[in-house]
Order: sequence, then C-alpha cells, then structure tokens
Amino acid sequence: MSVLPIRIIGDDILRQKAEPIADVEGEHIKLAYDMAETMIAERGIGLAAPQVGRSVRLIVVDLKYLEKGDSPLMLINPEIAYIEGSVSMEEGCLSIPGLFAHVERPEKVVVKGLAIKNERKVVEVEISADDLYARVLLHEIDHLDGILFVDRLPLEERISLLAKWQKEKEKLLSSKKKKEASL
Repeated sequence: MSVLPIRIIGDDILRQKAEPIADVEGEHIKLAYDMAETMIAERGIGLAAPQVGRSVRLIVVDLKYLEKGDSPLMLINPEIAYIEGSVSMEEGCLSIPGLFAHVERPEKVVVKGLAIKNERKVVEVEISADDLYARVLLHEIDHLDGILFVDRLPLEERISLLAKWQKEKEKLLSSKKKKEASL
C-alpha cells in the first residue's frame, strides 16, 4: 500500500465527473487500499478517487473514527438512494487544507454501491447513515461529481473563503518548499 499525493483545489480533476467502474479489477482494489492509507495518513475521515488523481467512482470512509465498524468503508459506484432532513455542520476537505465552513446537507441518507471486503470480495451494500456519517458520504460523493464543499456555500461566503484559501495556499506551498529543501 502507498500514501498518494492529494490534489488541491485548482486541479482540473477535482471538477470532473468521475467515470463509473464497470469491472472491478485488482487495480481498483489496490487504489482503494492506497486511498484508505492516504486518508489515515492525512488524518481525514473520507477520501474520493479524484482527490488522488483518479477519475473513477470510488470513495473511502474511515468507519473507525465514526465508531461504525473496524475498517474503512471502500465503496465503488456509490449512489444516493434516499435523503431526509437538513442540518448545518462544519466541514473541511483534504483538497482545501486549513479551511472550514458550515454547510447545509441532508441529515439522513441511504447510499447503495459495491463495497470491497477482504481485499478480493466485492459485495452490494445499502448503507443507512445519519449525522456525521451521512455528511461524509455525501461530501465524498460530491467529489465524484466534481463538486467541492465550497460550492454548497452562499456566493459571498464562498468568495470570502476562497480569498482566504489563496493566503493559506501561499503558506502551504512555502512550508512545503522549506520541508523539501531540508531533506
């Protein structure tokens, strides 16, 4: 398994609609495990394939952190089957590091897809989720459709947040260069 580089806002792949996975192959399973390792290394609770440069419909969610199970959920071709309610909660994103905003999303969701189990077995699943678990699933599925959490904000707030991001991005790039120079 490998930790993959995270694509950040401004990378075109984050704005593309990801392609469905027709036939699950070993490369998809390896990608899912690499994504899980990347998500954990970056201290995230969810990650979508476009965030690591792959335009396929694959997400991982850290269920340990959400106290729903003992291994990350690896979901291929997730589809929203049902949503209910509405709640605002703070969100962030590994592709926009350092920025957070309150986003309105459905409170409950049912998602269908194919889950990777035991490195080789792929099974159909239907997941009912609420609160933070629902939010993470919806956030990651948005990534598969080229939508970032900032797109869900009112225009003024989005403009303000993206201006703040420009400053954060400069700091991030500066510290990355310093880190690389010291190696």
